[in-house]
Amino acid sequence: MNLLLDLILGKGFPLFPNFMAGFLYWFTAIISLLFILMYFHQVIYLIISVFVHVKIKPKAEVTQHKIGIVVSARNEQNVLPNLIKSIQANDYPKELVTIFVIADNCTDDTAKVCREMGCVVVERNDLEHIGKGFALHYLFTKLHTEEEYAHLVPDAYIVVDADNLLTSNYITEMNKAFDSGYEMVSSYRNSKNFGESWISSGYAYWFLHDSRHLNNGRMFFHNSCAMMGTGFLISTNVVKEFDNWKFFSLTEDVECSVEYALSGKKMGYCSTAEFFDEQPTKFKQSWKQRERWAKGFYQVFAMKGWSLVKSAFTNFSCWDILTSMMPAIFIGLISTITLPICMVISACMGDTANVLLALQSLAFSFLPLYGSMLLIALLTCITEWKRILAHPFKKILYIFTFPIFMASYIPICFVALFKKVKWTPIQHTETISMEEIEAAQKQQAEAHSKDAKQKKEKKSKDKKSSK
Repeated sequence: MNLLLDLILGKGFPLFPNFMAGFLYWFTAIISLLFILMYFHQVIYLIISVFVHVKIKPKAEVTQHKIGIVVSARNEQNVLPNLIKSIQANDYPKELVTIFVIADNCTDDTAKVCREMGCVVVERNDLEHIGKGFALHYLFTKLHTEEEYAHLVPDAYIVVDADNLLTSNYITEMNKAFDSGYEMVSSYRNSKNFGESWISSGYAYWFLHDSRHLNNGRMFFHNSCAMMGTGFLISTNVVKEFDNWKFFSLTEDVECSVEYALSGKKMGYCSTAEFFDEQPTKFKQSWKQRERWAKGFYQVFAMKGWSLVKSAFTNFSCWDILTSMMPAIFIGLISTITLPICMVISACMGDTANVLLALQSLAFSFLPLYGSMLLIALLTCITEWKRILAHPFKKILYIFTFPIFMASYIPICFVALFKKVKWTPIQHTETISMEEIEAAQKQQAEAHSKDAKQKKEKKSKDKKSSK
């Protein structure tokens, strides 16, 4: 920014007393410029989405399609029943919905529990090819190639995780989006354990921001949206085009989003289809999960990065997903490594001025990052206040811990660069039901209504007393 200001004011390029001072100046200027170039469009998304809530306009006469709900589960007998009940409680015609469960390398009663609840269960035992991508490919291949499943093949699939809960109109809303022409659709991701810890709230704030501000902004500008791991619809035709799900990286959702953007098609976002997700609450568990995500980003970037760069000039969605996938953390990682090295070198040379300059550059690198994350959390808290299920104090408190949660990605990404990371299951323990979520929503809505009424009465009294 200083460089741009100097050039605008006609001061020309600055002169430096030595090489290190010049390097630190240019390094900081280039890093700042990269951030602006890469994320200016997300700032626009954020501003637009604070004021505009985009909804997909359904057809005048909506066709109700056959929908398959797909769940990949590994030892999830404790949480799956609540998901299945929330699906079965949907207002969509029951005869048009089939629940497919992949009991993937299970050692508990997941398969038995799901069959007893009316699901179509396919068991998979493969300890060599581990991960959700392999499980989805196994199921889709069976459904689309084996005669016994032919009558069950739907028009579209909705992929959810075992710990998810769906609102009663979820399938109806996703079907409207599908019927309107979108063959892939992402949905609104909420959290059922926001207030449990600063870790769970960190995840929740990011996913809420991703839904309301990023995907909503993409819809406003008619760009392709991105899926967030779970809670997405994909047409059967697209699944077949993708060789019955050919995505086997550690972040198969990102890989699929990239492939879809490269195809020139647009993924939609249905803001009216809401589901609830369980977030990790412990840092160790979160580290392992995000380490896998970071490694998965590297894998997808290695496979598709150059294709995205080439397509970005003609397809803005490719630029959008390219910058969303990895660069911010990677650039932060470069700053974290480079600037302390410069400080050490300057200190060894007895150059106190450059030690302070490097320290200042480090602060200028992270303070804007902290500030931007704080702003994201603040705006998300404001726009989604009524939808966040937590005590008001915790909603506000975790605004300030969100930047710390996001900053912890930097060491995670550094470790993931060199470590061989494997897919490991996340243990889900939150057995809350959709009925309990709805009760909490009702209680929170009543509290909001009561507060609004009290404020109105107080304002009226103050107005009368002033007269």
